[in-house]
Amino acid sequence: MQIRHDWTRDEIRRLYRLPFPELIFQAQLAHREFHEPGEVQLCRLLSIKTGGCPEDCAYCSQSAHYQTGVAREHLMNPSDVVAAAERAKAEGATRFCMGAAWRQVSDGKDFERVLEMVRGVAALDLEVCCTLGMLSESQAARLKEAGLTAYNHNLDTSPEFYGNIITTRVYEDRLQTISHLRKAGITVCCGGILGMGESDEDRISLLEQLSHLDPHPESVPINMLVANDGTPLAHAEELDPLVMVRAIATARILMPASRVRLAAGRRQMSPEAVALCFLAGANSIFTGERLLTTPNPAANDDYRLLETLGMRAAPGA
Repeated sequence: MQIRHDWTRDEIRRLYRLPFPELIFQAQLAHREFHEPGEVQLCRLLSIKTGGCPEDCAYCSQSAHYQTGVAREHLMNPSDVVAAAERAKAEGATRFCMGAAWRQVSDGKDFERVLEMVRGVAALDLEVCCTLGMLSESQAARLKEAGLTAYNHNLDTSPEFYGNIITTRVYEDRLQTISHLRKAGITVCCGGILGMGESDEDRISLLEQLSHLDPHPESVPINMLVANDGTPLAHAEELDPLVMVRAIATARILMPASRVRLAAGRRQMSPEAVALCFLAGANSIFTGERLLTTPNPAANDDYRLLETLGMRAAPGA
């Protein structure tokens, strides 16, 4: 199967709107060409600095613009982060992700501590990922030197809908950070959030943006909105899980070599819906009871589901 970066909007729309059995069939063909269909990568996400973010992302409980009840917490000690990574590895995770509620990385003491965390987690032979907001070329280079494997920087939604969700930065800011990561040789984790009031056409547009990145993001997280009290999207209409399945299947066809991660929102999905996401080509999940500040299924529940499905955790690199 040829990897393409020139998918047109019409082509993506036709894929997204295929009859469900045909869409899943095509996604399975793509998935099996590039991946072991019975394996799912287990990742762990830790909030290393919580709350007080100056961004106004309408979905986020950590924004300083909203009263959400999330307490501000200072940057964690590197030794505590490494200990958390050790526990995650013992529970089967092969990728450890660290998130800080910053708009952008600032040089100084805090960034030095993050570099120390990266070095410590890398020494455990785990994939190391960070999401710290925007960063410069030099900061990306320093993270790479410290041992960073990947960096998460989502596009969130379509360019057309973006201004309805975030006003404190523009779409181009996100693309620029991705460019800095590529120059540093860091792999990219980049996806979006569904269920924020966007249309199918917005979802198609988001997938178009992701598919045009060259190279494709090595990891594509597809999140379902978890409505947080106090945010503008607190009362958003709940998304039909089959929309998640359809988006994941389309992403799998467009970016066949990428890991497609079923990320936030799994607690709102039945085991059957999660199984359909795996069938559609999702081959990575976050384990652990929290994703930053968002509830997530317990690790034991994930292991039971994988066992029920006859699937297994992917081995480390």
